[in-house]
Amino acid sequence: MTHLSVEMLAADAAEPITTAGHAQLGIAVLAGIAVIVLLITKFKLHAFLALIIGSLVLGAVAGAPLDKTITSFSAGLGTTVAGTGVLIALGAVLGRLLADSGGADQIVDTILAKASRKAMPWAMVLIAGIVGLPIFFEVGIVLLIPVVLLVAKRGNFSLMRIGIPALAGLSVMHGLIPPHPGPLVAIDAVGANLGVTLALGVVVAIPTAIIAGPVFSRYAARWVDIQPPENLVPERTSDDLEKRPGFGITVATVLLPVVMMLAKALVDIAVDDPEHTVQRVFDVIGSPLIALLTAVLVAMFTLGRAAGFTRGRIATTVEKSLAPIAGVLLIVGAGGGFKQTLVDAGVGQMILDISKGWHISTLLLAWLIAVTIRLATGSATVATISAAGLVAPLAAEMSTPHAALLVLAIGSGSLFFSHVNDAGFWLVKEYFGMNVGQTLKTWSVMETLISVVGIVCVLLLSLVL
Repeated sequence: MTHLSVEMLAADAAEPITTAGHAQLGIAVLAGIAVIVLLITKFKLHAFLALIIGSLVLGAVAGAPLDKTITSFSAGLGTTVAGTGVLIALGAVLGRLLADSGGADQIVDTILAKASRKAMPWAMVLIAGIVGLPIFFEVGIVLLIPVVLLVAKRGNFSLMRIGIPALAGLSVMHGLIPPHPGPLVAIDAVGANLGVTLALGVVVAIPTAIIAGPVFSRYAARWVDIQPPENLVPERTSDDLEKRPGFGITVATVLLPVVMMLAKALVDIAVDDPEHTVQRVFDVIGSPLIALLTAVLVAMFTLGRAAGFTRGRIATTVEKSLAPIAGVLLIVGAGGGFKQTLVDAGVGQMILDISKGWHISTLLLAWLIAVTIRLATGSATVATISAAGLVAPLAAEMSTPHAALLVLAIGSGSLFFSHVNDAGFWLVKEYFGMNVGQTLKTWSVMETLISVVGIVCVLLLSLVL
């Protein structure tokens, strides 16, 4: 297991924007995060604006000149959007094509048709994992809620027995697996290898989703035994389509970018020569940009054309997919700006200096930081971005697998105990027709299980890698 030591060096070589001492920097960090939390929770300010103001407060309390703070924030925002913005956009396009073409419904219907009553919770977590791979958590909920309600009603299941596995599958994908925004930003911040992170993320995600999904749903169904609300079953996307893509081609399209990125990771391990022709070819093929772009272009034919879409309809679908992610891009970008302000103020180096004598796993430290920010802000993405910025210097001496595990530790921490300051909490509460207490006993406990099981799996992997 990787532990903090005197020999570890800071990863960021940028000249600090302030020469403040550790105490002043510590106060600056707390002040910046407190302002962000207060603005988001108390004043209901958009996270994008809260992150900008929090960054300025951080710089001011740290004693940095305002112009340098602005420069740091702008540089971080630009770098983050440049590094992940295109990938988020491509993921949104792929997700919209999957939904509008009826491909998502085809996956759902096929798996449910072959699943027995006993296997239904396992089928739901599998469906959520596949459907949730290329799309955002909120979109995944909207896609799967009709299926969850329908299966629970027709099969006379407790809503929790079917709903919790679906939510667990979506949440695990959101927190641990690229190309979701949080993991992508964390990978960029700590300099982890995307393919290795993806591969290890899948290893961590499988047992985590099983424990927090089908296994926990047995207890959740006893604690909160509710039936699906009659008035919340929306119409499915594919009900108005004359035809839709087949199951095999839909799954192949969704998994295409994953296969391409994993292929690159395997070639990197097998060849281990950056100048080798094979490795250079796979460096291109397996880059996130090329992998997702390829999947989107393929999806236009395998999903769009298979559903009978004209070229104009496909173009409209692509256009509609981009508008809803504007807010996500701005929050992610502003989070990157806040992260860079932290780094340039010397906070990462401060954490490194203070923790030199600690005998605590770097992975556990990263998880704890992400947990704290998650509990305070309610945002998994903000928690991931901020924690990644704070612990990035600790990755300087890490091996490739351990850097990937650091990303997964942060991602696990970012999912800890969703409560009333998290938009996802209210989304689940309303869709499932629960009160606040019932939502805390089911959804919030499920999120905590994902976080704890995730970090346990990460720590176990660190012992053998």
